[in-house]
Amino acid sequence: MALAPLRALTLACSAALVLASCSAGDDTTLVGKATAGKLTIAVAYDQPGLGVRRLDGVYKGFDVDVARYVAKELGADESKIHFVEATPSQREKLLTEGKADLVVSSYSITEKRKEVIDFVGPYFIAGQDLLVRLSDTRITGPESLTAGIRLCSVENTTSAQYVKDQFARSVELVNYPNFSDCVTALLAEQVDALTTDDVILAGYAAQNPELLRVVGKPFSEEKYGIGIRRGDAAGKAKVTAAVQKMMNTGEWRRSLEANVGQSGYAIPDPPKITP
Repeated sequence: MALAPLRALTLACSAALVLASCSAGDDTTLVGKATAGKLTIAVAYDQPGLGVRRLDGVYKGFDVDVARYVAKELGADESKIHFVEATPSQREKLLTEGKADLVVSSYSITEKRKEVIDFVGPYFIAGQDLLVRLSDTRITGPESLTAGIRLCSVENTTSAQYVKDQFARSVELVNYPNFSDCVTALLAEQVDALTTDDVILAGYAAQNPELLRVVGKPFSEEKYGIGIRRGDAAGKAKVTAAVQKMMNTGEWRRSLEANVGQSGYAIPDPPKITP
């Protein structure tokens, strides 16, 4: 009589193992792609401190560290992670068209974006600020962006439009594909200010301390999330657990100190991840 329950238990355990194995081997899911060595992650190539692709092909930055940590927790071999560039105007398309499985690139969580993709986060909260030439004393905050001031930002970001809508409706907006293009234009005096998240601006100012400065008056809150495709609840749960673990173990803070601390940016406490 005791054999029947034992046999049922054995069959149940076998079925569970088969299901887990199938899930891990399904390369349409995050976990399946990670374990199969097919995980593609989109990161920035031109954001010092967050995501940079060096001339030697090495990827560095806080977002890159977050991406690697999450990938490892998903079961990926670090040497088999494939990185691609996350240009701001293409981030949603990278996910919806299957060209990337995760986007970890100072990606602000917005309701509009959540209509198309899913997010895990926030894993970092930044504030919007302004980067100006060191010699320019006209700009002391968003309210000083008057008529004739040329404000630069990047396509498909909310930064420049937010300033124009909330503070300076007469400012001239100039959009470029990448933040590094805005920095080049600022140094060449083709624009007067660059606006985006303060942590990104701090990295650029640290690269050019004799030429550029961050105004230092944050005026919005930008919650960074990891972008993922919709429909993979198990994958989202795994990514959420990985980010929480990175925060709890201290790796989150160590990465920020190593990548952003040298710019003088004040390292905040980790945020609370929301469902």
